[in-house]
Amino acid sequence: MVEVSIKSWAGRYGESVDDFDLDRDATLPGVTEGEIVVIRSNRRKKNVSAYRAGGRIVVSIPARMSKADERALVPEMVAKIRAQEAAVTMSELALAERIGELLQELAPEIRIRPADVAWRAMRERWGSCTSVDRTIRISDRLKGAPEFAIDYVLFHEAIHLEYSDHGPEFKELLARFTKAELASAYLDGYEAAETALAVPEALKKLLNNRD
Repeated sequence: MVEVSIKSWAGRYGESVDDFDLDRDATLPGVTEGEIVVIRSNRRKKNVSAYRAGGRIVVSIPARMSKADERALVPEMVAKIRAQEAAVTMSELALAERIGELLQELAPEIRIRPADVAWRAMRERWGSCTSVDRTIRISDRLKGAPEFAIDYVLFHEAIHLEYSDHGPEFKELLARFTKAELASAYLDGYEAAETALAVPEALKKLLNNRD
């Protein structure tokens, strides 16, 4: 059962079971729930790569790399990814300004504006709005996302300043966003990628029990 689960997971990345170091100290997706995922692959001999997949930064390293080299190289690769993202990430002031533009263009009848807009580490939602204090929080998973996807989430949360639920009035306003279908498809695909990075529960239990 465990072997089948491992194969299923590994197959998503074009790897075989033998491509991964499964000793109890191996750093694999799902062993910890942080943002960083380190994959040790026997296919890699020297090169190290890093990329975003879902909400996590995936770093692929050679299986035989020493722990000392891993500790030195992984932070460096993560820093490069974050630097690239920072270069294209909207500031929180820019987020607030964009909300104002979207409301003015698509829902001028809503005169309320957020008191504060900020990026937050959110894994279960794309955004949130607290109408009482007019605060809007946007998931940092959207950093570097296409403009239409960010705009969709910003507009969605901005409507909640006026309407707290997803009733008819809310839906009528949201429908004015012409790229809603495209944005929803992007967000759904993003979440599917995050799900694909989760290691099967059977593998988690196997690793946790190998004391």
